[in-house]
Amino acid sequence: MMPSINFQSKQTRMVLGALLLLLPLGLQLMGNFWVRTADTALLYVLLAIGLNIVVGYAGLLDLGYVAFFAVGAYLYALLASPHLTQTFAWLAAILPMGMHVSIWLVIPLAILVAGLFGILLGAPTLRLRGDYLAIVTLGFGEIIRVFLNNLDHPVNITNGPKGINQIDAVSFFGINLGKKLTVGGIEFSSVSLYYYLFLALVVVSVIVCHRLELSRVGRAWMAIREDEIAAKAMGINTRNLKLLAFGMGATFGGVSGAMFAAFQGFISPESFSLMESVMIVAMVVLGGVGHLPGVILGAILLSALPEVLRYVAGPLQAMTGGRLDASILRQLLIALAMISVMLLRPRGLWPAPEHGKSLQTLGTKP
Repeated sequence: MMPSINFQSKQTRMVLGALLLLLPLGLQLMGNFWVRTADTALLYVLLAIGLNIVVGYAGLLDLGYVAFFAVGAYLYALLASPHLTQTFAWLAAILPMGMHVSIWLVIPLAILVAGLFGILLGAPTLRLRGDYLAIVTLGFGEIIRVFLNNLDHPVNITNGPKGINQIDAVSFFGINLGKKLTVGGIEFSSVSLYYYLFLALVVVSVIVCHRLELSRVGRAWMAIREDEIAAKAMGINTRNLKLLAFGMGATFGGVSGAMFAAFQGFISPESFSLMESVMIVAMVVLGGVGHLPGVILGAILLSALPEVLRYVAGPLQAMTGGRLDASILRQLLIALAMISVMLLRPRGLWPAPEHGKSLQTLGTKP
């Protein structure tokens, strides 16, 4: 059993908030690498929260979720880099200073475009369930990756496998997150500034998803997840709600992708492989399907674990005289950890409470 933490308590929230705000300052002392790891973990938390809407709430197994991540990333890259002005002379004549679209415009655009792609994926798959739905969504994710890999001719839109570089850093209120900032004698590195931006997005996403879970739409999604036929018999419009789940889940992937492109400064199709989709699904399942705290825990563990295991794989490689590759050994250790967790806690590390058991307990009392 996971320890019972009362997140409704004001004191708990204040302590948790203070720890999260001070975390990058402590990690900076050990080097920017660990702050960058925390940034990456927050991006994966965003992705896992979005996928949890589709898989956890609505019960729709989506193995192509990385496609929405890619859509958001390439949208930001095209709007905030010199690539399009270098490709199209007429655009360079209109925008001699290059394309530098504000983040305030990019985030709504990423939400709209990724949501539209989510609906386009959901529309042809409304009658599919289980393994068949998983196969179709997997194919959708691979189609997007192949398109991105080949849209460099006859017109160079995505620059193909070479990717897009020179992507602008996020800048708002006159603060460029790509540069260091000193406030009150305290120096904040670029990765620390991105940490606070990603943390703010995660907090907003958690609030939105929590309200969705408690709303009529959230309860309808869960009814479809438990028994779609019974939900339809009760008058729930399963078609529209499934499309809404795909669209809502995709929006989180789009925003996360846009932030990823700004954070990295370079993207290529290799960043959006099938393995990324599998890892995001694993985060949701490992943490606890349909339970927000569990999903966040699973995303943090699976994104940070590979970096922590670097310090374990190195000595093990030295013990074998260098016969084992460190990266392969690290993947082996991650797989063993996941198998162990699934055997010991099949419902996830922090699963949703089983409401039925509490009712049974009440019913058996004398």
